[in-house]
Amino acid sequence: MSKVINTAKEFGGMLKETFSQWNEREPFNNSIIIAYYTIFSLPGLLVIIINIAGYFFGAEAVTKQLTGQIGGIVGGNTATDVQEIVANATRSDGTVLSTILSIATLLFGATGVFYQLQQILNKMWEVKPKPKQVFVKLVKDRVFSFGLILVVGFLLLVSLVLSAALTAVSDWVRSHVAEGLVIVFKTLDIVVSVGVITLLFAAIFKFLPDAKIQWRDVWTGAVLTAVLFVIAKFLLGLYFGHSDPGSTYGAAGSIILIMLWVSYAGLILLFGAEFTQVYAKRHGRKIRPTEVAVSTEGQTDNGAIVNKKTEAETKDKGAQTQQQEMGSRKDREGKDTQRDRKERSQRKYKGDLRSPRRNQNS
Repeated sequence: MSKVINTAKEFGGMLKETFSQWNEREPFNNSIIIAYYTIFSLPGLLVIIINIAGYFFGAEAVTKQLTGQIGGIVGGNTATDVQEIVANATRSDGTVLSTILSIATLLFGATGVFYQLQQILNKMWEVKPKPKQVFVKLVKDRVFSFGLILVVGFLLLVSLVLSAALTAVSDWVRSHVAEGLVIVFKTLDIVVSVGVITLLFAAIFKFLPDAKIQWRDVWTGAVLTAVLFVIAKFLLGLYFGHSDPGSTYGAAGSIILIMLWVSYAGLILLFGAEFTQVYAKRHGRKIRPTEVAVSTEGQTDNGAIVNKKTEAETKDKGAQTQQQEMGSRKDREGKDTQRDRKERSQRKYKGDLRSPRRNQNS
């Protein structure tokens, strides 16, 4: 029992430290940046993912599944607008040049959000690319971001397969065995969703930043992030289902709703990344830069080196010096007061000696 209590206290302490550090890194600004780049990356992301999963299930079925998921979060109108975005992104006038330009634009746009997310995670984990390898690394990062999109497509494919299998089994159980067992398969469906999302966050934490981190730390942070993500997805679905915050913005309402959802998801992702760092440090496993990066620990945003130990020692010495000066001043004031008292007593004594003579003369 005491072990459970100690573990709970340790976990609570890590959450408290995580929130403190997460709050210091301007998470709302960073989540807005992620949402902004997601809007521009969305057409390319959806087209690539639909084509990957659609190769096995058909593009129409995958599109329907995606829009259904989006509609369950931000409403049917936004899902319809997303469907139109995909249709417009895949539309072409048939010429070879326009097709090549469209593909290049989609690829570049689709990788933009992952590139920006990498920069944010690098800053949170206190690493940055080496100056001489910036251009080469930029190209590699774009290629790697495309690879991460392929991973997302594969995970979506796995999720579709498992969800379809669970739905089929659930329908058979409902009609042939007992309807009460359906809740078991719904629970399994949620577990599968959490598992797939955990794999996605684990891939982001492990491979996207320019940092080396052990898998045990990655899995812990990814599981926490996935659980928070599923809870937020449920709560936001309820909120958007009973209110329509995008209606205030008219034609731009769908874009605003998507940005709101991605912003909230970004906050959770950044919190999970911060927790991963705190968890690793608490267990003595420091996050280190990769071969193409350097550590920025102990540096300010403009690159100036800050020696925290020296700064603390300087403050301590300054405080000690100030205390010594105050003590010396008090000693001097005390000595001056004693001297003044002594002089006053001497003057008073001399005055008392002169008093009888004055009386005699009078």
